[in-house]
Amino acid sequence: MSALDASAGPAVPAAGAQGLVPVFVRLKLSLLRNGLRQSSGRKAAYVSSLVVTLLLAAGQVAGLVLLRGHAQAQTLAVLLMGVMALGWAVMPLFFPSGDETLDPSRLVMLPLRPRPLIGALLVSSLVGIGPLFTVALAVGSVIAVAHGAVAVLIGVVAAPLSLLVCVALARWVTTANARLLTSRKGRDLAVLSGLVIAVGIQFVNFGTQRLSQAGGLSALEPAADVVGWLPAASALGAVGSASDGSYGVAAGRLAVSVLALGVLLWLWHRSLDRLMSQPDGSTVAAAGPSRRRSGTQRSGFFALFPEGRTGTVMERSLRYVARDPKTKAAWVTALAIGLIVPVLNAVQGVGSVYFACFAAGMLGMQMYNQFGQDTSAFWMVAMTVSSARDAYLELRARALALLLFILPYTVLVSVVTAAVLGDWAALPGVVGLSFALLGGMLATGALASALFPYSIPQDGAFKNVAPGQVGIAWISIFGGLLASALLSAPVIALTIWLHLAGHQGSLWVLLPVGAAYGTFIGWLGVRLAAPRTAERLPEILAAVSKG
Repeated sequence: MSALDASAGPAVPAAGAQGLVPVFVRLKLSLLRNGLRQSSGRKAAYVSSLVVTLLLAAGQVAGLVLLRGHAQAQTLAVLLMGVMALGWAVMPLFFPSGDETLDPSRLVMLPLRPRPLIGALLVSSLVGIGPLFTVALAVGSVIAVAHGAVAVLIGVVAAPLSLLVCVALARWVTTANARLLTSRKGRDLAVLSGLVIAVGIQFVNFGTQRLSQAGGLSALEPAADVVGWLPAASALGAVGSASDGSYGVAAGRLAVSVLALGVLLWLWHRSLDRLMSQPDGSTVAAAGPSRRRSGTQRSGFFALFPEGRTGTVMERSLRYVARDPKTKAAWVTALAIGLIVPVLNAVQGVGSVYFACFAAGMLGMQMYNQFGQDTSAFWMVAMTVSSARDAYLELRARALALLLFILPYTVLVSVVTAAVLGDWAALPGVVGLSFALLGGMLATGALASALFPYSIPQDGAFKNVAPGQVGIAWISIFGGLLASALLSAPVIALTIWLHLAGHQGSLWVLLPVGAAYGTFIGWLGVRLAAPRTAERLPEILAAVSKG
């Protein structure tokens, strides 16, 4: 008997356990209905997502039905279900509040046993947009793959089995990480979901271009052979094996999904039992002895920073990157997209080595709205700024903190892109041009931070601008990007002239020229932004405190 069973009070009879299923289904529907009544915007968003999902599901089923009889129908169906299962496993980590009605941590105080609770949660989890889309994929895949009476019979079992495996996988992941998802790290994961979407779009674009070529689907057969033995997808792989007459292989693949469902339910039971019977680790840690570092001396990497205001501001800026979810998401997204875009284009053979400048552009944008990341705590910074000199040191230190990572990363992206394309002769020019663009963005970013500050709300993963400040954000970012391009025009013009005049051997000149020019305009921009920052401290504080 588990600890929960021993402490939860009187045993719940079998009839009561069965009665939990309709209770939880009605509870989910009631909470969904009441949630939609909170605002017309939420209702419109839900209805729109439902309509889009129905259209996509209908198109998905129609496309799979049209593939019936195609040689690669099974390959595509198996891989699609594998991707769907992966999505069910990963999305709860990035959208922990997406199904708030099934949050197991809300049931801790109720006298419920894990086993009947699992059945009720599993059934109620089948109500929603995600299960509907998964069912459409499973049914369409069975129609596309099943040939013969045995394959149809296996398909009748495989479709709901695939759905149950996906749902059980998602519920186990959610329960096992319930404490994490309600912590600061969980909020970090939610914010980083934008990175997953952005990176995923790049890979989908790359894969679509490859698959659109003649015989593209045949290249996926080795991957489908492996995925066809993984849970959820193996159920559909069993249908294809039965259609080919390989009944032994079909039985083995079907057994993999059945066994996986049993294992997932057992793991879910253990996680649920542990969650509902053990104390919260955060309270245990809070009750323990404090390990706060005494003194004001810097340690580790930060000990290398100079003393005074410069080192302090640099350390504070880097700690924002490590601890603030919004700042961390912006940095990680910039680092990933800055590498993916030039490298993927180079791999496809349609890019240029100068696409590596995209990394400098993405990372240079982190200089914009420097005070917005401080939010209302900017008043502490404002209290230390009494002159243009103080503002200059503040902005310069923030720019130096960015350059600690931007400079080596820009060089790294340039080297990787040049290696993929084999164009080493243009590498010095690309690095020099990137440095010039980066200097322009540091200059315009410092000025935009002083003239067009805006607040970054902390209460939502996808709301990065406070209401009423969207126009300011657009002016700050896109106006700054245009201005930085104009500031870098001399180096850009020199690069174009060297190529048009046939002086490719002299492209190395761009490295010192771009570095010197970028350093100059970056310094000049910070210098010009300093007095404006010192003069507008109250306005900046009011702007960044609205969120």
